[in-house]
Amino acid sequence: METTDANGVNGTHPVHSFSPKLSSVPQGDFIRHSRKTNGSGVQADDTRICVVMVGLPARGKSLIAQKAVRYLHWLSIKAKVFNVGQYRRTATPNPSAEFFDTSNPEGERLRRAAAEAAVADMVKWFKERQGLIAFLDATNSTKDRRRWIQERCDQDNIETLFVESKCDDEDLIMSNILEVKTTSPDYVGQDPEVAAQDFRNRIRNYEKVYQTIDEDESDLTYVKLINVGHQVIINRIQDYLQSRVVYYLMNLHIKPRSIWLSRHGESNFNLSGQIGGDADISERGELYARRLPELVAQSAGDTKLTIWTSTLKRTIQTARFLPFEKLEWKALDELDSGVCDGMTYGEIEEKYPEDFKARDDDKYNYRYLGGESYRDVVIRLEPIIMELERSENILIVTHQAILRCIYAYFMNVPQERSPWMEVPLHTLIKLTPKAYKTEEERMPAKIPAVSTFREKGSSAKHQEKEEGGD
Repeated sequence: METTDANGVNGTHPVHSFSPKLSSVPQGDFIRHSRKTNGSGVQADDTRICVVMVGLPARGKSLIAQKAVRYLHWLSIKAKVFNVGQYRRTATPNPSAEFFDTSNPEGERLRRAAAEAAVADMVKWFKERQGLIAFLDATNSTKDRRRWIQERCDQDNIETLFVESKCDDEDLIMSNILEVKTTSPDYVGQDPEVAAQDFRNRIRNYEKVYQTIDEDESDLTYVKLINVGHQVIINRIQDYLQSRVVYYLMNLHIKPRSIWLSRHGESNFNLSGQIGGDADISERGELYARRLPELVAQSAGDTKLTIWTSTLKRTIQTARFLPFEKLEWKALDELDSGVCDGMTYGEIEEKYPEDFKARDDDKYNYRYLGGESYRDVVIRLEPIIMELERSENILIVTHQAILRCIYAYFMNVPQERSPWMEVPLHTLIKLTPKAYKTEEERMPAKIPAVSTFREKGSSAKHQEKEEGGD
């Protein structure tokens, strides 16, 4: 990735990871709970940041904002998108391109009113201490509009970080237009071709007045993402949380793509109800491994994929028939169950009854003695998420807890619910990130497998029922 500083000096700079400042964990009892921070995973009680999106339509601003909020939630940092378009739709739900013409005074008045309402709600959200980072999602296409936002935030001691997405890649712009015409609330129920033409006209109206961030605004804190991050310009980044956001944005691309997820085939430990370990796949797991290439071909077509597995035998064995490049990641290994490795839940409940109950009470933060919690797994998966955001068309074959954490990232699942999600064996999951949501498709292989899912508060007895059959 090429980066450029605000003085226009180009060069290749190393990208450094910024790890969340989670509090230390006491070493003593079998249960490991993190000490309380401010509830957001970072020591930043007084920090409030408004991330101001800047850019013409079809430049991926909404996608970038939504992705960043999901990432921050995943790291326990409270964030929210304030989309000016949603406020504008209250008065004008399905405007034509003429509404966005600068020579239309009524359209200009309504758009300004929507921006003021969004900013007012954002300021209220901060004052009520509901979060640390807000994303103001709009074109914010003129210097006057950006200066107004800056001054309004300064009044309430809210930091501003302007994020401009610039793109002259016509293929990418067209793909974004095609997505908007089918997913934007502005075009619900309209003929797709009519919607696409109207959206192009809307872009032309914005182009008439659009002003890129330049040296006249050098006092602003900003990052410019040019052509999907091929070049990044950074100016006046001030603190840890701003650096956190910028590092994530530097790893994003907005090209259309999907991510495929699968657990390993049923293992011998699954059959016996044991957790952890490095077991081989069972006979039915072998059937799934042989069926998986067909499932992938049905879902991905001719798309070339890269396969990521953990370093454990059951994922490598499951992926071995897939005709693509394969990479093993230690970070994708299953949650480390420490002294409970190789035990059944029944054995854990019998030997450590208080700890078994405590894990039910707070499964996300619970840490096995000598092992990990779900929160620990999220931290070690962050490089995986960054690499996923840089990459296109990845299939990950890994483990139940790991897939829960990755799935929670893409689908914005709350922390307290993510460890209790059911991720069945012998099922291929396809996730496709869009500007306004992530689409999901599940493809069961119809090969029976033991169920490894245990509901919160349920018995620790090994479940014998099968899943994935006809």
